[in-house]
Amino acid sequence: QVQLVESGGGSVQAGGSLRLSCAGSGYTSSRYCMGWFRQAPGKEREGVAALWTGGGFTYYADSVKGRFTISQDNANHSLYLQMNSLKPEDTAMYYCAAEPGLPPVWLSRWYERSQYRFWGQGTQVTVSS
Repeated sequence: QVQLVESGGGSVQAGGSLRLSCAGSGYTSSRYCMGWFRQAPGKEREGVAALWTGGGFTYYADSVKGRFTISQDNANHSLYLQMNSLKPEDTAMYYCAAEPGLPPVWLSRWYERSQYRFWGQGTQVTVSS
């Protein structure tokens, strides 16, 4: 069973930066689709960024392009989200998600929560103005 544990959340002022980490364990597949999602109170969970651990596919939501960077460390089974130029509207619980292999549909629907089987518990990010 894949387990994902997020860390790195916190409170920052607008314009600041945070780096989220996702430590994975229990992997049974050699490659995974990995995503970062966020959910603000009263809103739907939305895809922020995603990548395939085999390389070649990286995606970002329009709202974070140019500010957030997703990366991985395969040796340590870790996923990261570097968040710069943070805005109050980035305030949310951030989740790490994983799906084994490379389902073709993921290439066009990486932002849908239904594309991922495994989820972490989340880490809170609060950005004040």
